[in-house]
Parts: sequence; C-alpha cells; structure tokens
Amino acid sequence: MSLTGKGFMIWQVPRCEKGNPAAITKVAQAAGLTNVLIKIADGVNPYNIDKTNNNDLVAPVVQSLKQKKIEVWGWHYIYGNDPVGEARMAIKRVTDLSLSGYIIDAEVEFQQPGRDVAARSFMNTLRAGLPNLPVALCSFRYPSLHPQIPWKDFLDKCDINMPQVYWDHAHNPDAQLRRSVSEFQAMTPYRPIIPTGPVYKSGDWTASPAEIIQFMDTAKTLNLKSVNFFAWDYGRWILEPVWDAIAAYAWPPYPYPKDITDQFIAALNTHDVNKITALYAPTAVHVTAAQTIQGTSAIKSWFSTFLTKTFPKAKFNLTGVTGTGDSRHFTWTASSSKGKITNGNDTFGIYNNQITYHYTSYTITLA
Repeated sequence: MSLTGKGFMIWQVPRCEKGNPAAITKVAQAAGLTNVLIKIADGVNPYNIDKTNNNDLVAPVVQSLKQKKIEVWGWHYIYGNDPVGEARMAIKRVTDLSLSGYIIDAEVEFQQPGRDVAARSFMNTLRAGLPNLPVALCSFRYPSLHPQIPWKDFLDKCDINMPQVYWDHAHNPDAQLRRSVSEFQAMTPYRPIIPTGPVYKSGDWTASPAEIIQFMDTAKTLNLKSVNFFAWDYGRWILEPVWDAIAAYAWPPYPYPKDITDQFIAALNTHDVNKITALYAPTAVHVTAAQTIQGTSAIKSWFSTFLTKTFPKAKFNLTGVTGTGDSRHFTWTASSSKGKITNGNDTFGIYNNQITYHYTSYTITLA
C-alpha cells in the first residue's frame, strides 16, 4: 500500500501527547493525517522502548491508529557498521508491530568509503525477510551534494523515495523541492517521491507557516501524492502555528483507497454477486463450517444462494478490523427478513489486492 495525503514522523513517543495512544490518534485525526511514521529502531537496537520496564511504546500507538484507518509505517536510522544485524532488527520490528511499510533513514555514515557494500548487504537481507512490504529511503534532499551515498544500491530495492527537503536557514521551499525532485528524476532508478518537510528548530531558524504551505502547494503542483514532516513533538509543543497550518491544509488531492474489508461489505450490500466475486482471485478458496470451495464459479454460486435464499435482502455492517498487508481479520453483523447475524467473524488472505483465502463464521438467529 502506498502513502497518500499528509503524514507526520514521530521521533520519541513519550514526547508526543505524553505517549498516550488515544490522544495521539485523536490529534492525528483532527489534523487530517492519513499516515503516521514512527521510529522503531536505531542501528541494531529497537527504539521507543521504555527502559524502566522494557515495554514497547510503539505497539499500542500502532493499534490505536490502525483502528481509525490511519496507516502506520516504521522508520529506522541505520549506520552500516552491522548491516545484516540492522536488517534483522528491521524485519523483527516491522513483523512484530504488523506495520504497513518501512523507512530507511541513511545519512552521513553512508558517505564513508565502501558503504555501498554495506548498503547492498542491508538491502539483500531486508528484502529476503520482507519481500512484499513497501520500503522507502529517507535521506538527503540533493544527491548532487552527496554523491558518496550509495543511492542506487538502496533505491534498487526500494519502492518510494522520501528525501529530507529541509531548507535550513533559507526561505525558498518551492525552489528546493523542485530541485530535489528534478535531481532524483534524473537518476536511475527513479522512485516515486514523497518529500519530508522540516518542522523543527535549527538555531534561530524555523520554517514559517507560510513556507510550509508553499511546500505543500508545490508538492501538489508536482503531482506528488503525499508529504510528511519531521517531527511531531516539535510541531505540537514548540512550533504550534506550523502544526496548525499543516492541520488546516486540505489534502489529499487523491482519494484515500478503501480497505478491502470496506469494499467487501459495500459489495455485499449491493447484493450483486458479480461485484462480490470481483474482489476474489480466480483460484480463491472460501471456507465455511459446512464446506470448502474454490474458484470464481463456486464462490459466485455460494453467494447467490446465501443472498437470495439463506439470508435474503440482508443489510451488512462492518464492526471491527485488524491486520495489514496480506491479511485481515474482521467482524460484522447483518439483518434480513430471515433473522439476524450478530457474530460474523471472518479472515481474508490477500495477494495483489484480491482475496485469495476467505474463512467465514456466523450464526443466523431466526426472526
């Protein structure tokens, strides 16, 4: 799943709404954020772990944001001293937290000679462990000023480029963003760009609200699907006018894609078996307590019987969703002239945005 709309990077969870997951989610919703990007690791070590009790501070935030359909990615500062160890830490954190995507923060350490070897080792290990997850690179804004960075070795196995377009001690976000995009478009491979803007203090300098708005205006002009900002804690407690400008800004210009569970319930409510089965892969498997069937024809026949005879003229309601990537677990209710279902409990396996496996469990209470 790619990113759209406005996003914010969280550096230190305790400094964001005092680490309260519900408060973080509420603030994200109020600001119109479609994604939140949280630091999950630093080198070979996990990050945002409470050192007093070893509790993971990221997990409850991820769960809370997901419940409100806000996408959550993890970012990771890497050094290249132990690339295999860093990649294994990334795989573990992303997997344990069930994140939607992963961001590599590679900076000055990768300007040292020979770090192309470390970059390739890191990316090979990472992709072996996370072959299908969206991966982004977040590094310097101008590759021409940092030719030592092994750009190709990273971007070859990345899906997105998230350059840090920080106009420190300047006031020309439009020119800097255009230059950054132009330089990366001239590189091979080119990856879709989601720029990261500056929400922090550097000495006496900060980006102004007007500059942040100009940055987002330029991103729209360049047909970029998303922007994000570093960092949440600066924006909320130090640069509130900047945060307010971002929150008030109308985005995205692209419709945020509906989750496949929403699409499924919407299709059920049309009672059109063709719309329902269009969500399934041709060789999909459908499992109920009574039987297991496979293939479009069999699944279409099952839904036709269910919607016209077993439970006709039904109205379906999605009540809960968990899971990202290639799996979803969801609950639902329904009512019909034949009765009610109050305990719908289903699981999807997903590949290429189609259902490949569907287990469904429910009880019909007769009217």
